[in-house]
Amino acid sequence: MPGNNYCPSPTTPRTRLERLLRDRELRKSSRVSTPSEEIGDTLSEADFFSQDSILSCQLSDEQQDFEGLLEGSPPQDVRPRKQRLLVVANRLPVSATRMADDAWHLEISVGGLVSALLGVKEFDARWIGWAGVHVPDESGQKALTEALAKKRCIPVFLDEDTVHQYYNGYCNNVLWPLFHYLGLPQEDRLSTTRSFQSQFDAYKRANHMFADVVNEHYEEGDVVWCHDYHLMFLPKCLKEHNSKMKVGWFLHTPFPSSEIHRMLPSRSDLLRSVLAADLVGFHTYDYARHFVSACTRILGLEGTPEGVEDQGRLTRVAAFPIGIDSDRFIRALELPKVKESMKDLKERFAGRKLMLGVDRLDMIKGIPQKILAFEAFLEENPQWREKVVLLQIAVPTRTDVPEYQKLTSQVHEIVGRINGKFGTLTSVPIHHLDRSLDFTALCALYAVTDVALVTSLRDGMNLVSYEFVACQAAKKGVLILSEFAGAAQSLGAGALLVNPWNISDVATSIRYALNMSEDEREKRFHHNFMHVTTHTSQEWAATFVSELNDTVVEAQLRTRQVLPVLPIDTAVSRYTCSHNRLLILGFNGSLTEPVDSSGRRGGQIRELEPRLNPELKEPLKKLCGDEKTTVIVLSGSDRSVLDNNFEEFNMWLAAENGMFLRLTSGDWMTTMPENLNMDWVDSVKHVFEYFTERTPRSHFELRETSLVWNYKYADVEFGRLQARDLLQHLWTGPISNAALDVVHGGRSVEVRAVGVTKGAAIDRILGEIVHNKNMKAPIDYVLCIGHFLNKDEDIYSFFEPELPAMTHISSRATSPDPYGYASRGSKPKLPGSRTPKSQAHLMKQRSLSTLERSNFGTSSWRQLGRDDRASSASASAEGAASSSSSSSSRGHEGSSVLDLKGENYFSCAVSKKRTNARYLLRSSSDVVELLKELADTVP
Repeated sequence: MPGNNYCPSPTTPRTRLERLLRDRELRKSSRVSTPSEEIGDTLSEADFFSQDSILSCQLSDEQQDFEGLLEGSPPQDVRPRKQRLLVVANRLPVSATRMADDAWHLEISVGGLVSALLGVKEFDARWIGWAGVHVPDESGQKALTEALAKKRCIPVFLDEDTVHQYYNGYCNNVLWPLFHYLGLPQEDRLSTTRSFQSQFDAYKRANHMFADVVNEHYEEGDVVWCHDYHLMFLPKCLKEHNSKMKVGWFLHTPFPSSEIHRMLPSRSDLLRSVLAADLVGFHTYDYARHFVSACTRILGLEGTPEGVEDQGRLTRVAAFPIGIDSDRFIRALELPKVKESMKDLKERFAGRKLMLGVDRLDMIKGIPQKILAFEAFLEENPQWREKVVLLQIAVPTRTDVPEYQKLTSQVHEIVGRINGKFGTLTSVPIHHLDRSLDFTALCALYAVTDVALVTSLRDGMNLVSYEFVACQAAKKGVLILSEFAGAAQSLGAGALLVNPWNISDVATSIRYALNMSEDEREKRFHHNFMHVTTHTSQEWAATFVSELNDTVVEAQLRTRQVLPVLPIDTAVSRYTCSHNRLLILGFNGSLTEPVDSSGRRGGQIRELEPRLNPELKEPLKKLCGDEKTTVIVLSGSDRSVLDNNFEEFNMWLAAENGMFLRLTSGDWMTTMPENLNMDWVDSVKHVFEYFTERTPRSHFELRETSLVWNYKYADVEFGRLQARDLLQHLWTGPISNAALDVVHGGRSVEVRAVGVTKGAAIDRILGEIVHNKNMKAPIDYVLCIGHFLNKDEDIYSFFEPELPAMTHISSRATSPDPYGYASRGSKPKLPGSRTPKSQAHLMKQRSLSTLERSNFGTSSWRQLGRDDRASSASASAEGAASSSSSSSSRGHEGSSVLDLKGENYFSCAVSKKRTNARYLLRSSSDVVELLKELADTVP
């Protein structure tokens, strides 16, 4: 990788897929050469909480492995330095207890993320997070930092108020419920009277504190991996500090649909913050799709198969299903303690089928639905009442929250009622435990279970299903899995998928599972077992980091192709050194007031009536008053729009892509031919009216030479579908044989006469300006700025000195160009001037003046009345003839009006990622800044 000293390779794969396949093979070979460590008989009591699994155990050997990973003993031999991986999560994988002022006891909490990174040997991992304790004094913070450093952990110290509002408030009270489709809490349900905004402020403040710690310990080349909804603001904080930092972000919960996410008051801020990361990961494709959809619908950005694109920068979005350390569970089944527990369970439930549920006592786990479905099964199948038992492990969580207390009471009530209804003196159908089990007991329970029942109402992944499959090599039990759990995307082929809200459906699936043939059980188990043992947690972590490294490489390659931002200082400096300047400015999207792209705050109404940005009035007045500067506003808008916005300035206005021209102190002129056929307008208008009625928040504009249908504010997906139907109808219907161009913009469709572009018009415009101003000195500075359609970007190449030859305007192959609009004449020539030899290549570049003269005929500039709007195409023959000779002579004025050197030409596209311009201006605000600086140089 360029700039990466950690992954040397003698041959560099040419494509992204080749690089990822190479990394995958390297990981496989490293595992074969390094056999996994054996688990010992000393496995016993410390905590191991995997994501969504309820485990409580002590893993002395495993803990030693982890401590070795954290403490990182010096290597015995000289090896290449590993790439550092900074894992940033809300909590450290260590529980800290204060023993004295300067003494701390640390206990390793091996969770799902820790387990995932245990097997990733190619990275040097360090952990950054909150230690879970409040440490107000500096001596205590110093002592804890030193103790954690031995475990390769770095603490973030948060004060109690920040923790209360950030963690208990915004994370657990706002984001977590919303991401699990539970909606936002009402203000009176919050633990305090604090508002969403104050909690969000605390959330941002906490994320900045995390960022400060990361920045303090970051070294060049490190990979920073941010985790979960607690740190959605972190990628933006890190990138603002160091744009070259490799940052990935992974969400361990579901990401809701855009309709749910849009309820969040801070929806846009969080989305843009996450998009600052190089790689954004989710458990399933559905979550990734929801995220891209939210960015498209809420932020108005472009979603692509690879991710989300914003002004040329791509944030890659992908699915990375997490797994478990399956070998740990498989090896644990060989432990004497586990075998003894399995024997006891088989004797205890002899003659009965065992069904198992393992969940946190949480509202999203669907425990009441599971129990009610079991009740329905017993009612419908009385023959099974003495032959099956449901063992439900429900680990209490957030016991101080009223909603969770209510859920606990509800579950206990349902269990009691069912046991009273179907139980006997010697047995009950449901065994319910409000506690966790240690690792050995849980492994034994998994191994003897006949049917595992997972009925999550909404779950990021749910690894209980993975753990069950890993322990079922002998039993080959059946997995009933909720379709709303992320694991359903991976294990769906081997499991029985159910809708937990459909009680009768779950009851039917229970009966089917208990009666399933041995052959079908084996086939289903084999499919799931292969997935669980190959898609491990270690593979998940290694794949994500490998993709992140490759994404950065791709971004570097893409950056080389992205246009540079306009060097404003250089543009201003060259402006002051020149003697005859030409400023060509687009209007919409460049000089207009900023409009909310998502359509709120009246954005659509404001865009229907575009207004000049008030900040530009003074700069434009100064620039237009400069004798050395000629200003042209070249727009696709009609004449009335330009009149209303620029009447007060001394400048040239070119409306409808240059078909109409006027100096603000004079009358409008046009080159539109008198024989221009506009019969197509009515038929296209009817089509546009029809699609406007069918597409909410779309509109169309009827101009003198074109029609435009705009669906910028319509629903993104629906608008795109409607535009496709519209184009298909146009091509096969009213304009199939007409000499017209159909221009499909970002979110618009325009129909205009073939060859009508800004580049085709600029030559005629310059000829008129040269004649009107009686220009003597050649133009030696050109600044061309606009947010133009791709078809109109030929104006950029018109002034390009380095072009070796003329590039023809593209048009429909089947459409003739009877009016010669596609022809750009040679550059207008100053009266009495000669063409220098150094400009010969420019004459070659613009050598279509003869073709233009032969095609245009009487289509030279002719005067229109100030109020003439509808009859421009039917001007009197006398008027056209009288102006023909003078106007055509202006078009014959030669090729040397431009004495333009490359360093004095600045073409700038505004807010476009793909363009023919030399430079990029990110927004209309940058245009304001540029014109203000230019105006400041005018005496």
